[in-house]
Amino acid sequence: MTDEHGETGDDAAAEPDGWADGADVSVDPSALGDGWRVWNEEPGGRAIVVYRPDVFDADRFPAPCLPTVYLTNGSRRARPGSGQYRTDEWHVTLFLEPEVEAESRTFDERAAAVDGVADVTSRFAAGAIDYRGAYQVPREAYLDELDALVRGD
Repeated sequence: MTDEHGETGDDAAAEPDGWADGADVSVDPSALGDGWRVWNEEPGGRAIVVYRPDVFDADRFPAPCLPTVYLTNGSRRARPGSGQYRTDEWHVTLFLEPEVEAESRTFDERAAAVDGVADVTSRFAAGAIDYRGAYQVPREAYLDELDALVRGD
């Protein structure tokens, strides 16, 4: 790489804006828990990972209940538009439905957050996340079906 003075070398190998702190690391589909798929990923930015989109189609499971992991570096403040502002922290959040958050973790670097995505999806697929506890009013019939899906029944 050539720096602004036309010189090459290790000092000139600065990462482009937005690619610092391992931001060039992509979510590896093979590292995700069974049933999880990369739905969308912006280079060096946000990613969305979903669980079994093939069955959350409104027939067997309601589409709004699609378990989703978001990898973001936007503000976590609960006000309209706040997520548009980039922060120095990366967040990995598992939602069971739009308003039901099962787990959220914060990381200093995107590369560590990508590992966090693999961790949460693997634990979910192994049945190690208490998603029933995330509901204020549990939907027992739905959660029984989700248990069976995760277990592979």
